[in-house]
Amino acid sequence: MEIKKGLILIFLIALCSNVFALSVYKQKVTASYYAEQFHGKRTSNGEYFNMYSLTCAHKSLPFDTVIRVTNLSNGKQVDVRVNDRGPFVVGREIDLSKAAAVKLDMIKSGTAKVRLEIVKMGPNTKLSVQTAAKAKLMMAKLEGNTSTTTNKTNTSSSTSKPVVRAAGTYWDIQVGAFSSKENANKRAQSLKKAGFKDVVFQTVKSTGVVRVVIKAVPAEKVAQTEKELKNKGFYEYTIRQRKE
Repeated sequence: MEIKKGLILIFLIALCSNVFALSVYKQKVTASYYAEQFHGKRTSNGEYFNMYSLTCAHKSLPFDTVIRVTNLSNGKQVDVRVNDRGPFVVGREIDLSKAAAVKLDMIKSGTAKVRLEIVKMGPNTKLSVQTAAKAKLMMAKLEGNTSTTTNKTNTSSSTSKPVVRAAGTYWDIQVGAFSSKENANKRAQSLKKAGFKDVVFQTVKSTGVVRVVIKAVPAEKVAQTEKELKNKGFYEYTIRQRKE
């Protein structure tokens, strides 16, 4: 009996040690998910993406790293394994499989604020390093294409000068970017119901990310459109000059 009690005590100590040893990697970051559109396609580590497996895409963590993801809005958790790179959307930290998103109860919202903890760090292989470097470069290009970022950036300094847009130019206002076409469609429909016109999808060929955009807004109407977006609850958006 004493031996049995001792074994149980050792097990409990080991279990507690494992729980408390988790390293917090990021707090209050945004998670999204990807599903049907990518199911069966190759991931960055050479596997085939299975939306029913507990996996994820991350831009820099080594492949086979296991991350505990906690949905901060409801406390639900899931452990996922890194086998892909992404999400290639400004402001997104991690892209979860559909199965992981279901466990976090974030299917309807499409995104969630989460905490990331490292359960097990994967090996820093040559493939991990190479794909992480490519992901970093891709994000730099995406961020470099942004002429005006979110409402928060526009109001971050009381001394910042207002953006001047030349007459005769046209601007696209991106109000969301999604790895799931379903979630992109939901955002597009909500914009249309709010009265916005010329809402279109723009797909980034290299990543499959779907942007939801109010296209070709004349320079003189950009400020008014921004005001309407804020008034109707769309606080995060990106403005790019239209090249066409």
